[in-house]
Amino acid sequence: MTKVRVFAGACGFTSVVKVQALDGRRVEVQIVTACTMARSLNEELGIIEWKKGVFNKFCDSTIYQAAHRKLKHTDCPVPVAIMKAIQAEIGAAVPKDVTIKFEEND
Repeated sequence: MTKVRVFAGACGFTSVVKVQALDGRRVEVQIVTACTMARSLNEELGIIEWKKGVFNKFCDSTIYQAAHRKLKHTDCPVPVAIMKAIQAEIGAAVPKDVTIKFEEND
């Protein structure tokens, strides 16, 4: 199982994304969070075929389609965390942290 922790920023919510490979084409996705919108992604994702969810263009991805239906805020980092966790779980990417950091203006 691969787990990633997302500190979303201004909203103050932390989410844990858990991904478990089931076989050569399916993974189980679970989001644990106090954010009701991010948690509602569980209803649509659950068990997904990762080939349809990860290696597509944004609009063709089942993960981003679910995010479009369930999330109000386009800046929510949870969908990309789901993508990264799936990629690490299936061995398509190394488990490497992603950072967005605001810098001071000079």
